[in-house]
Amino acid sequence: MNLKKGARGDRVKALQDALRNKGFDPGLSDGIFGNGTESAVIAFQKSEGLLADGIAGPQTLGALAMDVIDDDKRPDATAKFTVTVVSDMFPSTPIGNIKKHLPFVLSALKKLALGDQEMILMALGTIRAETEGFIPIDEFKSRFNTPPGGPPYSLYDNRTDLGNRGPTDGADFKGRGFIQLTGRANYTTIGSQIGKDLVGNPNLANDPEIAATILATFLKNKERLIRGDLMINDLRMARRRVNGGSHGLDRFTDAFNIGQRLTS
Repeated sequence: MNLKKGARGDRVKALQDALRNKGFDPGLSDGIFGNGTESAVIAFQKSEGLLADGIAGPQTLGALAMDVIDDDKRPDATAKFTVTVVSDMFPSTPIGNIKKHLPFVLSALKKLALGDQEMILMALGTIRAETEGFIPIDEFKSRFNTPPGGPPYSLYDNRTDLGNRGPTDGADFKGRGFIQLTGRANYTTIGSQIGKDLVGNPNLANDPEIAATILATFLKNKERLIRGDLMINDLRMARRRVNGGSHGLDRFTDAFNIGQRLTS
């Protein structure tokens, strides 16, 4: 249920407390959704890249960790995602790649409390969109990363949004792994989180076990926002949380829907 200006009750008070815990002061936690609460909701939505309409709907509540089941209460679904099920989600992928790499992916997700159906579907849909062969790989050269006749991946060299600092960061920190981790900033952040020197040795991102851990960690970092998207079946936005756009959305959606049908 959406919470908006004029609403009253315990859920509004819980919203006010959650906003305050995130650093967005709504004023009194009195259970009355007034101007202060609306302003705090808008400020929080802007900080999270959500539609800043002042209405606390599923995405906002999810980002605030409200109306989201506690991690230890989500049923583990890893056993449902057999090689047979996943091969149906990846109709063009050699089954040998799935047999080899699926255990790494499921294990990494389970370790980070992402072993429920929705987050497994999110992870597998992401692999289908990014690296459909179900094998960690280097990003291919294309007109988006390599200028005509120029050094490979040099269009990435000065991408400050990726944290790159000039030649040869584009090639050094090109997309790798299941999720196509890209850019010095992402290699630095994720590497620190998983305890691997990805900056010093970027090729580690293509090791199957490490690639699975990177995928799970990347999703964990965006978990609340992604869960908010999935609560309202906004697969486009969930995909955008990972890719920043809609590249591979058709494959992501196809895999997600097939897997959901087969495991529900």
